[in-house]
Amino acid sequence: MMSDPFFQPVSGFDLPRYAGVPTFMRLPHIPLEDERLGQVDVGLIGVPWDSGTTNRPGPRHGPRQLRDMSTMMRAENGATGIRPFEAMNCADLGDVPPNPADIQESMTRITAFYNRVLAAGIRPLTAGGDHLTSLPVLRALAAKEPLGMVHFDSHTDLFHSYFGGTMYTHGTPFRRAVEEGLLDPKRVVQIGIRGTTYDREDRDFAESVGIRVIPIEEFHARGVADVMAEAREIVGTEPTYVSYDIDFIDPAFAPGTGTPEIGGPNSFQALQVVRALKGCKIVGADLVEVSPPFDASGGTAYLGATILFELLCVMVG
Repeated sequence: MMSDPFFQPVSGFDLPRYAGVPTFMRLPHIPLEDERLGQVDVGLIGVPWDSGTTNRPGPRHGPRQLRDMSTMMRAENGATGIRPFEAMNCADLGDVPPNPADIQESMTRITAFYNRVLAAGIRPLTAGGDHLTSLPVLRALAAKEPLGMVHFDSHTDLFHSYFGGTMYTHGTPFRRAVEEGLLDPKRVVQIGIRGTTYDREDRDFAESVGIRVIPIEEFHARGVADVMAEAREIVGTEPTYVSYDIDFIDPAFAPGTGTPEIGGPNSFQALQVVRALKGCKIVGADLVEVSPPFDASGGTAYLGATILFELLCVMVG
């Protein structure tokens, strides 16, 4: 299918990239009330919210900086040849307005927003926000059936609670998602896990329910192609969500995040793992934990915007 010309991004040949109002990848902004909403195939959405952060705050500012850096994305993926904006109608659907003082209300707002997106037949590509963002998104996407998930991260985000009983932080979203029946744990793979730990509670939970955890040591020993072949086998051909925490990448390449961990993949490997998702039935994806206050050069957000483009390419390819 060829997309509607209206949904083509503004070209850098027509307007310099530093000019104009920034939207994701210079796509048209289509609010949920817009009459063209029903024509959108893939919607890029910002969730400027980090109330689940337990270390360094700042990802609430991520979507704005990711939009700015994404103006560098062009029409064609130079590695795969995919031209996503011609393959499907893509648009910037704006931001979910959170309540920064209320975690539960914010999650309710996020789920409600995504319910409207799904009702319009749109697949969402999300820019967070901290990783708790994924839980209310999954509550919308997995309302009818549990999903598989490919999760790139340095942390499992499978902890039961923080600080003696706080159940909703960016370290707990996928524990809650399994408990709520949003994820099929036997179709979940977590890649890149590393760093010092308090205990093995999260790993023990993963093992008890059948989640496959691939630590960074195994990732480096086996290589991208082998690891991603296993990931594709685990999720199979059924509906799958992709969640990409920017701290999956080594902080030498992505320092602008709240909980960095040494020893991760480089920026090229960060793109390769996404390209290796080709063939998966991706019903939604997110890129989270970009924190502009710790990203003085803007390089982390630029890498994050490039990952969003790669995710878009595998969603439409």
